[in-house]
Amino acid sequence: MTLGWLDILVLVLYFGVTIGMGFFFARKNTDTEEYFLGGRSLPGWAIGLSLLGTSISSVTFVAFPADTFKTTWIRFLPHMVFPLVTLISARLFLPFFRRGTISSAYEYLGERYGGSISCYAASVFFLIQVIRTSTIVYLISLLMQTITGLDIIYCILLSGGITAVYTTSGGFDAVIWTDVLQTLTLIFGSVLILIIISCNLPEGFSQIISTGVEFNKFSFHQLAANGELQPLAHGFSLSEKTVMMMLIVGFVNFLTGQFDQTAVQRWCSAKSAKEARRSIYFLMCSSLPVWGSFMLVGTAIWVYFHCFPDAAASQMLDGTRKAEEIVPYFVIHYLPPGITGLVIAAAMAAAMSSLSSSINAASMVWVRDIYRKFMVKDRDDKHYLRIGFVASGVVSVLMMIGAYWLYTAPTKTLIDFGMILNSLTMSGLAGVFLIGMFTRLADSRAVWAGILFNMAFSGYALLSDRALLPEALCIPFDLYFTSIVGNVIMIGVIVVAARFVWRSKKTNLKNLTFRDQEKTALL
Repeated sequence: MTLGWLDILVLVLYFGVTIGMGFFFARKNTDTEEYFLGGRSLPGWAIGLSLLGTSISSVTFVAFPADTFKTTWIRFLPHMVFPLVTLISARLFLPFFRRGTISSAYEYLGERYGGSISCYAASVFFLIQVIRTSTIVYLISLLMQTITGLDIIYCILLSGGITAVYTTSGGFDAVIWTDVLQTLTLIFGSVLILIIISCNLPEGFSQIISTGVEFNKFSFHQLAANGELQPLAHGFSLSEKTVMMMLIVGFVNFLTGQFDQTAVQRWCSAKSAKEARRSIYFLMCSSLPVWGSFMLVGTAIWVYFHCFPDAAASQMLDGTRKAEEIVPYFVIHYLPPGITGLVIAAAMAAAMSSLSSSINAASMVWVRDIYRKFMVKDRDDKHYLRIGFVASGVVSVLMMIGAYWLYTAPTKTLIDFGMILNSLTMSGLAGVFLIGMFTRLADSRAVWAGILFNMAFSGYALLSDRALLPEALCIPFDLYFTSIVGNVIMIGVIVVAARFVWRSKKTNLKNLTFRDQEKTALL
């Protein structure tokens, strides 16, 4: 497809504004506090919009509508517990990162357990962010290539390069304020699609609801092997997806996400604890409606093609073509000029918001939790600021190289490697934080025992899932539940090791556990 001049103009304006914002904020970056935390002066509403935008990647923009187009709202189940998780974060976890000068999740781990645990978690986070950003750039580049027909190299350079420019130059201020613009853009994009579909249906928006209900498109049914929708089971199981298990998985995964540096960094950047809490409450109230709007887009497209059949859409339903093609296909063939450019900008916004957050967070972790603590100590702040610029640039280059590697690889090696790495190293991370915050047990020795046991289980589960073990040794276990079992193993091993093998030698736990919190106002 060749984009019209109006679509190109919309995209040029959008990209120009984001790059301009990066250069505008670049002049403020005179120290690492400003570059990595925005001078700890950001308002809660802006941080909340930024958190919302970061939670919606290009994967969300494409995969959520694809799911509800082909099946039902089953993917929405894990997200239903998100407001509860954010409420817990606002009341319980926030105080640990708003006292004193802590600015990262891994700095807390260092104070609580020691440098080895902090270095391990920070290093794994850095590596996973490189893989994550590579995957996002790869996916959004494929989307851009499908829509525009540009060569994949240009798509990677556009999607990754523009984000790299404004993030590396503008620092955290640019991340937050471009996130605000991008979040509003991507929400506007989903609303536009819904409006256009509603205007073209004989009965308007009400037809999306009535037809969707009639064909169980709003249900939590799953697609069976015979192609029919069947209700999801409700009970507890580690071998199949059920309603209960989907909710538990959502709770554990989102709980782990509360200790992710991209979240903690924003909490620490707020100008007060009140503003930090306000940002979390904003996210709590807005997340489900926004996620739901993307799910509704998929259902609306299904209703549209149910009324006006299309051969390509039918192929995506029967599996001849991938369902993930449905949004690009609809954008190309059914949106008017100008609107197409806005929706492409919205898809780009979804990707760029996640990318900018990961780039800045990864560079901050590298500088503050690895480079300054373990490699080059006692240099002035200007030196670490320069390293921050370099680290952001390096992460950006690595993500674009990784994206091209994914495109050329016969198998999606990097995606698979990222899933394996995350499963092996991070599935029990929430347990490490929870033990640290809720108990006075454990030091680095007990935590390392938990990490090693968790790695052993995750490795066994992966080998079993891929049938690389003798059949007698394989277990009926769905890798979807690795995070649940991983955290149970992590907590169990740490508690046993701390009580019966290595009693903690650390006595000063001031502000590191709930029991030892000072009764003072948060900063």
